[in-house]
Amino acid sequence: MINTLNVKMVMAFMLGISFLSLQASSMAVGSETYQDNTVIITVDSTNLQFSPSEVTISEGQTVRFFWSGEFLEHNAVASSGIFSTGSPQTEMDYAFTFDKGTNNTYDFICEPHQFLNMVGTVTVTPSEDESNSTEPIGSSQEEMNSSSSAMGGFLFVSVLGVVILVSRYFK
Repeated sequence: MINTLNVKMVMAFMLGISFLSLQASSMAVGSETYQDNTVIITVDSTNLQFSPSEVTISEGQTVRFFWSGEFLEHNAVASSGIFSTGSPQTEMDYAFTFDKGTNNTYDFICEPHQFLNMVGTVTVTPSEDESNSTEPIGSSQEEMNSSSSAMGGFLFVSVLGVVILVSRYFK
């Protein structure tokens, strides 16, 4: 009786974790330009890749590494040492602005997954416009952070519901 209960609990837990990881990776996939001056790079946890893995920007633009609710820890470290998001984490919000004079190609890796080819490239071209602004993102960034927090709460409730349904099914 106790052994059957343990098996049911393990199955429910595994299903919940699977559901959570699928939701987290689908939430993190994609890239977009944010406020014309920032390019966002996320993590595709399903394929262990940066998304996008290659970006081309101009001097004065910012690359923002952003992911939330990841099951595995990730980071982004440039091989040249020009930027590093720090130690691997499941939540990341790091921005780096490529100032005038930094035009070059920069390769970066996720240290825990570099042998699984989780790599990327930022190509910085010379600035054509002297009026490129490098102002902080400000309140729009705060709105984005609050919406991702709301999504995390939704995911928790969804996973909890699935765990309850699965445990009742196996009764």
